[in-house]
Amino acid sequence: MQLAILYNSFSAKGKGNKIAQQITAYCNERNISFTSYENDWPEHILESNCIALVGGDGTMNYFLNKFPKIKTPVILFPGGTGNDFFWKLYSKNSIEQQLELLAASINHKANSKEIDVAECVLDNNETKYYVNGVGLGFDGEVLQSMNTIRFLGGFLGYYLVVLKNIFKFKEPIYSLKIDGQKESKNEALTIVNIANSSRTGGGFMISPHAKIDDGKLNLLYCTVPSILKRLSLFLKVGSGKHINSKAVHYQESKN
Repeated sequence: MQLAILYNSFSAKGKGNKIAQQITAYCNERNISFTSYENDWPEHILESNCIALVGGDGTMNYFLNKFPKIKTPVILFPGGTGNDFFWKLYSKNSIEQQLELLAASINHKANSKEIDVAECVLDNNETKYYVNGVGLGFDGEVLQSMNTIRFLGGFLGYYLVVLKNIFKFKEPIYSLKIDGQKESKNEALTIVNIANSSRTGGGFMISPHAKIDDGKLNLLYCTVPSILKRLSLFLKVGSGKHINSKAVHYQESKN
């Protein structure tokens, strides 16, 4: 099999399904051998020459944790709500450009790019993998309203949910260790973000200097108890200027 098309029919109000149909039509016109898989993705897809993965950051993370040791080339299509990792990989590529890239990859004429994959070890010692970022504290609270974000759309939905939570969020207590050294201990923090990539929430530059292929993670944390200061800081996140705030600690780390 030349190509496996994987898509999530629930992502972005059926957007993934529509893009999968476009890929199917493209392959039929060019006699490209393919098989489509909706939601349920078997192990033998790894035997294909190339994988077309349709979805957003959630779909990407699900795929990565299902096939963490994958070697098959993957072309990502923006079928999600925010598509932040797609933006990092391909900037503003159109679906047509992605289809041409897909054809080149199937014919071994495309340049591949290796990216970093970060690990997160949970309390039960289960390891989860991610390529974009992990948000704790306020960011985690916002993501509890993911259904609302999806319904309203990436950037707008995220924006409105953030504004709602700014007024009621209470900081948890954290102890942080960076590269084996204690950074903070038993400190109330509003945001703790560990990023492999720069963008989240459909356009917010939470970690503007993060790179997906430098072997490092970027850590951001801050304490912002005042509602007015939270609003001021939030308005800067879209452009990444929040990292210049005195309240924000931002650095690279390998662990």
